[in-house]
Amino acid sequence: MISFEREICTDLTAASSREWLETNGIGGFASSTVSGMNTRRYHGLLVAATKPPVGRMVLVSKLEETLVIESGRIDLSTNRYGDVVHPTGYSYLVGFRLDPWPVYTFEIDGVRLEKAVFMLHESNTTVVTYSVVANPANRPLRLEVRPLIAARDYHSTTHENGAIRGEAEVQDRRLIFHPYEGVPPIHVSHNADLVQEQGHWYRNFTYSIEQERGLDSKEDLFNPVMLEFDLGRGSANVVLSTEPKDVDAVPEFVAFEKARRAAIVGSSGTADEYTRYLYAAADQFVVRRGSGHTIIAGYPWFTDWGRDTMVALPGLAISTRRFDVARGILKTFASNVSEGMLPNLFHDDGTTAEYNTVDAALWFFESIRTYVDASGDVEFARELFPVLSDIIEWHIRGTRYGIRVLDDGLLHAGVPGVQLTWMDAKVGDKVITPRSGKPVEIQALWYNALRIMSDFAERFEKSALRRKYDDISARLHFSFNRLFWNAELGCLYDVVNGGRPDASIRPNQIFAISLPHTMVSSTRAKAILEVVERELLTPLGLRSLSPRDPAFSAKYHGGPGERDSVYHQGTVWPWLLGPFVQAYLRVHGRTAATVALCSEMLAPMQEHLREAGLGQISEIADATAPYFAKGCFAQAWSVAEILRAHLEVSKAIPRQTARPARAARAR
Repeated sequence: MISFEREICTDLTAASSREWLETNGIGGFASSTVSGMNTRRYHGLLVAATKPPVGRMVLVSKLEETLVIESGRIDLSTNRYGDVVHPTGYSYLVGFRLDPWPVYTFEIDGVRLEKAVFMLHESNTTVVTYSVVANPANRPLRLEVRPLIAARDYHSTTHENGAIRGEAEVQDRRLIFHPYEGVPPIHVSHNADLVQEQGHWYRNFTYSIEQERGLDSKEDLFNPVMLEFDLGRGSANVVLSTEPKDVDAVPEFVAFEKARRAAIVGSSGTADEYTRYLYAAADQFVVRRGSGHTIIAGYPWFTDWGRDTMVALPGLAISTRRFDVARGILKTFASNVSEGMLPNLFHDDGTTAEYNTVDAALWFFESIRTYVDASGDVEFARELFPVLSDIIEWHIRGTRYGIRVLDDGLLHAGVPGVQLTWMDAKVGDKVITPRSGKPVEIQALWYNALRIMSDFAERFEKSALRRKYDDISARLHFSFNRLFWNAELGCLYDVVNGGRPDASIRPNQIFAISLPHTMVSSTRAKAILEVVERELLTPLGLRSLSPRDPAFSAKYHGGPGERDSVYHQGTVWPWLLGPFVQAYLRVHGRTAATVALCSEMLAPMQEHLREAGLGQISEIADATAPYFAKGCFAQAWSVAEILRAHLEVSKAIPRQTARPARAARAR
């Protein structure tokens, strides 16, 4: 349980910088801050996935609450309007905890009121409950709740307009709103004693994080009704949904969600708090897509991306032994392979996916290998072998964006104006880190894929294909060591493209020693690791560029153009700590000392779980101390790789060591 007492709760800056996340397993979510003040346009109590897992809309932004006692009316909400914070409900907070969902504790004149918020699994439904936990004088208590409706795409904001339909369809203890055409109905089920029509606009909400990001940060929200509850009669319950829900079922909803979540963390098989947090975090990214599953890349704004899914899958589903989920995701992406490429992006509107990544398909091989090794399900590899073979063939003869194997076995990728690697930032028509040619991690992934396929071909008695993969990987092995070694710096070049190699010290070279099949000698691997550790390692991950580089940027801030221009120019990426730890153990061996050192490297992440996205790991961070978290406050591959590394270091799962590659032994 993550919890905070009055000191944090009543510090507006500290409380507003800590964000909570509830997810529903189909792409929808609810989110806000410990202070209760929404600081992002993505914050909301009901952010529904209208085309699961995409088509997300902020339907209900928040609830304005007022406690009515003998001494007067006490507003419990906290909002920012321009430079003014009003009301200041956070000042009455004496506690906040995730138990297992967000629970706020307010205290006014000895009265303690708890507000809890959670979402129902596989339903666009959020439940909010209010319970009196202390009322020494047994005073009369009433609670007024005013839903604030946004009814918009989650990337946009709402402004006062005459088109909204504010009237409610009344059905017993359920109100149904149809605010605009094309917006799902909003069902508000309640056990209120009184419902009053309002029809007011709350104007000029200001979202500070959007303001910092140079985006539209102002919003108006519509209040259709006020619900009034007599707290002396029991808990006040509000159920927000896109479908009819019975408010009397709230106790069942509570019991179901507690049991479901307890089972998730219980499946870790340990009492270790760190592991249990990460298991709970991992579950929030696994969502339904059709009859199968996929992985949301990050909250609050990413959908399911091919590259992120393949990187995150081993940590989120295989290390946690959710083999059915892993298998389903792999089959889904296998069915979407096009010209040897995996889709990189599924759009919010459900339109055709984009195929614009060179590494997603290569990570696909590693995810399948990890699944087969962990589950023993060799027949699944046999089933997908034709798809994998076809991917290899497309890369050999050439596919989109100049992706093709050259005579030396190296994999070329890139055309002007297109970003194909994970360092994919673009400002207007300018690709910030184009990395066209032969990027180092692409060669490492390509070699790894070939060795995996050679092993599969041997198992499945495909001797001609095995010889073919062995031949390409042998040429690749020789060419890589001849062209990529930077003797002056004692590490690998980042990109080779026929001219002067790119000697930028970036983290991409870590994959040349972290992947199971490697082309690098132990001596060179040690030197690479030392350079990466010296230049790039921070408490929250690896920098994307050495501070010694003239292009290095220490801070990630400003408008979209400013931020994208430094996205991979120093910005720290937590997910890279996973492969770094893996490489460290491979280079130095598993001893008591190396395990202790790796545990120390991962330790700051445990504190990070309490600092930004509560119970989650951020997408990125500034490149210099104090390493403020930035970007998405919950990122799939960040959680996945930290979880996988933590389990490996703690020996919760056996370390998987690849057999020496035949090409490497031959040379």
